[in-house]
Amino acid sequence: MNQPPNPEIRRFLYIFGVSIGMALLLTAIIYLLLGIGVINAIPTYVIWAIVLFSIGAGILSGVGGRR
Repeated sequence: MNQPPNPEIRRFLYIFGVSIGMALLLTAIIYLLLGIGVINAIPTYVIWAIVLFSIGAGILSGVGGRR
């Protein structure tokens, strides 16, 4: 009845969790710094580039960390 999860599903969920977690953390830090005025005028496309980069880094760390 209680079967262990499929290894591929576990790997996917791990990679997904790490990448989304890194993206959310980095986005929160950027918006916090924007809110308190440490960084003044960052264009929106730069924020998106940073978020997408952090998602990519999370995917790569998830793939590399599970081997």
